Amino acid sequence: MSHEHVSNTKRIWMVFGILSVVTTVEVFLGIQKPAALHMTNILGMNLLNWIFIILTIFKAYYIVWAFMHMEGETTTLRRAVVWTVIFLILYLVFILLTEGNYIFQVFRDATIKWNF
Repeated sequence: MSHEHVSNTKRIWMVFGILSVVTTVEVFLGIQKPAALHMTNILGMNLLNWIFIILTIFKAYYIVWAFMHMEGETTTLRRAVVWTVIFLILYLVFILLTEGNYIFQVFRDATIKWNF
């Protein structure tokens, strides 16, 4: 019985490159803050924020895929992990938006004006 060692150097550099490019784009956009992206609103939020959210979700998924070795798991396990996380994120967003809107309305309609 022989055990061959397989080098993953190429894969490690590819993962490092992809995550570095995405992070560089995020940092560049955060520093430059292009007016075309920052002043364009889509679904109640500016386009730049949507780009940050999408890139962050991509990085999180790719980190789980590469470093937690999800690509080698069965489809059922991958779906169980991903669907659970998606449900929890959507639930968190729903709660944050609902509670944030309630607090905003309380402060907006209050007789004492808020100063922060």
